[in-house]
Amino acid sequence: MSIKPNQIHHTMLQTIKQYDADMKPKLPFRVIRFSLLHVFSSDLLYQPFRPTVCSKYNLKMFSIGQPLGEGRFGTVYLAKYKLNNYVCAIKVLHKRKIERYNMTIQLKREVELMSHFNHHNVVKLFAFFDDETRYFLVMEFCKGGELYKLLQKQIRFSEPEAAKYVKQTTDALIHIHQRKCIHRDLKPENILLDMNGDVKLSDFGWSVRSDCKRKTCCGTPDYLSPELIENKTYDKAVDLWSLGVLTFELLTGYTPFGSIDFVNKQQVNPMLISFPVYVSYIAKDFIRKLIVKEPSMRMSLENCLKHAFLVKNVK
Repeated sequence: MSIKPNQIHHTMLQTIKQYDADMKPKLPFRVIRFSLLHVFSSDLLYQPFRPTVCSKYNLKMFSIGQPLGEGRFGTVYLAKYKLNNYVCAIKVLHKRKIERYNMTIQLKREVELMSHFNHHNVVKLFAFFDDETRYFLVMEFCKGGELYKLLQKQIRFSEPEAAKYVKQTTDALIHIHQRKCIHRDLKPENILLDMNGDVKLSDFGWSVRSDCKRKTCCGTPDYLSPELIENKTYDKAVDLWSLGVLTFELLTGYTPFGSIDFVNKQQVNPMLISFPVYVSYIAKDFIRKLIVKEPSMRMSLENCLKHAFLVKNVK
């Protein structure tokens, strides 16, 4: 059976892959129905699928377990899909709060962008549905939790450990950039880990399509690039700056400009970054080639993968 593009109406075709050996789903493909999205015409969503799969989801199809985390607009729960016992995470968002803070467009953007991703190092979105009072995002369960919490526990990572996380984050960024997406809020809190300790880039609430340059300031102050702080137009190079800040924090336990207030960050000179003595030359070089004030001069993600810091430390 084949499906034609004009048959796709408020649907997304999403490949569900095994997240670990003992939680392999019985059905490798799913047709997922959306209640917010407009019709997709992108070839990225035009994939073969099994016609026997249900295209309408509701909360009764899931067994809800313990809460995994709580945010401003709702809670994430551990859950199990009753049809095949597939373990997942369900983000439950309250419509009233979403509407009160004018976050409907941001939620729609997050779901739309995530529907285009299919990469081992990016959290997968399996389904999106709603009821009268709530929105539900059914997502990949990341058993290892936030990278930030692991960093807090260990204080800082060794260079091989940090390089592994940076390399996998780089792979994830390459994937989303190829799909014309800018993350805009890269930080340890938005990097999850699976049961094997592999990176799962998450939280695309601040992400945007990158077809053209933008001027909206968002993200986390410690990770903001100069062009964002100065309210200039920007592109995907903002993620390169954040990758450099992330690398510094993973190696040291703190951010390079964390002690500088937001206004004075406009005067930041990346060349004056102070490194602890235990940070190697190749790690410093990697970071300095990303934390560059001129966006066009930042090292590309492809060149990051070729840099000695990752090549030497990631086997």
